[in-house]
Amino acid sequence: MNPPPVGSAAPALRHPKSLSLLADAAAWRLLGVLFQAPSAGWRQELGALAAEVHDAELRAAASAAAEQASEGLYHTLVGPGGPISLREVSHRPTVDVGQFMAELADLYAAFGYHPAEAEPPDHLSVEAGLVAYLRLKEAFALEQGQAQQAALAARYAEQFIRQHIAAVAQPLAGLLAHAGVAYLAQAAAVLARYASVAGA
Repeated sequence: MNPPPVGSAAPALRHPKSLSLLADAAAWRLLGVLFQAPSAGWRQELGALAAEVHDAELRAAASAAAEQASEGLYHTLVGPGGPISLREVSHRPTVDVGQFMAELADLYAAFGYHPAEAEPPDHLSVEAGLVAYLRLKEAFALEQGQAQQAALAARYAEQFIRQHIAAVAQPLAGLLAHAGVAYLAQAAAVLARYASVAGA
């Protein structure tokens, strides 16, 4: 099937929930990008994703990141050896790290999620990316009339947020609120809000 000619309208979505799921996927992906180290093309991706997001606080974080972020600042604060960690295992001192990482890798493989980031599987950028991916899978399933697959993607996304992201979100937001890097503080506050909604 050929793509529509340039300048033609995109095909209309069939399911009423699809548009909000796509916006939700963009928001989670933007969170993931905000928690990545700035690199070539990073600001362009921020801008493209922010244009698809309806959350004003998240858009403000992207705008602040475009002005403030640098690779050095990122690594000094949240990189390996920095005072604040964006890795889930750092906030779960009692887990068996090897087993935990293997379980995450198995979960990602089960959903066909292959993150492009070079970060470990428990890094918030990777975990937020999984939620974005599951939101896209849910929207796609709805568009294909596959209600059972859509419900499965929705259930696993909510479960993953509750079991993994929520454990990190609130403590991280507290730490970053006083770290002096506005965009990371804003992103962490949004993450904590999203996690609390999923946990409700």
